[in-house]
Amino acid sequence: MTITANDVKTKGVSLFSNLLDKFDELIINVRGKNKFVVIDIDRYKELRANELDLAYIQTMQDIKNKKFKTQTAKEHIKDILDEL
Repeated sequence: MTITANDVKTKGVSLFSNLLDKFDELIINVRGKNKFVVIDIDRYKELRANELDLAYIQTMQDIKNKKFKTQTAKEHIKDILDEL
């Protein structure tokens, strides 16, 4: 379900509650472009848990495939600063 930013502005967050009873997600359209998604907090927690599970699985695969490097904290900080 797509709603406009103006709808949110005029009707407030109560609009979310009513619409989320009927739809899984709400897309907020700002000046003709889809900009934001609103979902129920329980759905968010479920998606976040799935995301963390996937990151864990990928990390374990990297460890199994020896796709990591060992370095000191000082070396690690230098790598991070070099990336910036």
